[in-house]
Amino acid sequence: MSTVSKQGKGEKFIAKEEKYGAHNYHPLPVVLERAEGVLVWDVDGKSYFDFLSAYSAVNQGHCHPRIIRALTDQAQKLTLTSRAFYNDKLGDFEEMMCKLFGFDKALVMNSGVEAVETAMKLCRKWAYQVKGIAGNQASIVFAKDNFHGRTISVISASNDSTATHNFGPFVEGITLVPYNDIEALELLFKQDKNIAGFIVEPIQGEAGIVVPDADYLQRVRQLCTAYNVLFIADEIQTGIARTGSMLASYDIVDANSPCKPDVLILGKALSGGVLPVSAVLANDDVMLCIKPGEHGSTYGGNPLACAVAMEALQVVLDENLVDQAKRMGKLFLDGLEKIAAKSDLITEVRGKGLLTAIVINASEESDVAWNICLKFKENGLLAKPTHGNKIRLAPPLVITENQVNTCLEIIERSLINVE
Repeated sequence: MSTVSKQGKGEKFIAKEEKYGAHNYHPLPVVLERAEGVLVWDVDGKSYFDFLSAYSAVNQGHCHPRIIRALTDQAQKLTLTSRAFYNDKLGDFEEMMCKLFGFDKALVMNSGVEAVETAMKLCRKWAYQVKGIAGNQASIVFAKDNFHGRTISVISASNDSTATHNFGPFVEGITLVPYNDIEALELLFKQDKNIAGFIVEPIQGEAGIVVPDADYLQRVRQLCTAYNVLFIADEIQTGIARTGSMLASYDIVDANSPCKPDVLILGKALSGGVLPVSAVLANDDVMLCIKPGEHGSTYGGNPLACAVAMEALQVVLDENLVDQAKRMGKLFLDGLEKIAAKSDLITEVRGKGLLTAIVINASEESDVAWNICLKFKENGLLAKPTHGNKIRLAPPLVITENQVNTCLEIIERSLINVE
């Protein structure tokens, strides 16, 4: 792929990572050292608008003072006990999540993929203990073009050759179905009585912000109920106000939402980008299938993470970031549509709230989207391509109207004379 000259202080940091680090990422050539709100600064002091938000982990803005204060206050008292003992933060955090999202129980883990793994194990336990599927016969359905993480069991559900090539053999008991295809999903449910659950992103993130039909999730809910299959929503990237609602799958103020899943997976912005915190939520009939000793994590539910996550959620509520994402998202999407109408480089604009993407008029194998992101960088905005020709654009939700307009100008200016 194309590169740009690495100048200034950043060159030595990039060289050191290249020498001593595994080459499992291909970062933009920028070395960041501090951040605040929507802005990040490199080691040479240049500022940029962050339009990746650590893949939507920094919804509350970088280094939010309230979240950092919660971190430092708790770090001086107690950081880790393991789950061999109770601590004075975990129960409060579990209660906050259960009441906010409408579930009986929460199981706290660390990374997003750990939460997906947890949901998979929980789904299988439920299949054998409640649904009555014969031992070792349970199947879990995933949507094609998904991204749920990079562990062996999770990439067993991937049809992306980059994620799977030379990593086999893979985990059995996984079936794929086209995303946003209710007829294919129902056919699968009819044919296979051993299906225990359907894990799906309400909006596919890594695939390039693919938004399904408006009634897709409601029909998924109806099908899962009819065939006694767990509806499992992976809201790791879409959750916590990103799409202009607290969750993309259902309205948390409506306990009888027609789209509410049986199992909810959260991560990323659950801690405001400060610590790895994830969670799986479900009601008692599902969650209590797992007994003591059958699942856990040394760091999962540690008091430091719980204190940070509670404050991160409270910030979202207090600062009304749901409404902020909705309003700024409309402004940004409208602006992108106007740019697309004038540019042959953009074939599609899509998204919801402040989870957006532009599809570039080039093949997935080309360098055009990468080169556009390099232009963005030169002009003071950071974003990255996904799947070759889609550019994800997802700033922290605290972005202002003036900042949105400035960033739209940067995007339009960057699209000129790109090869």
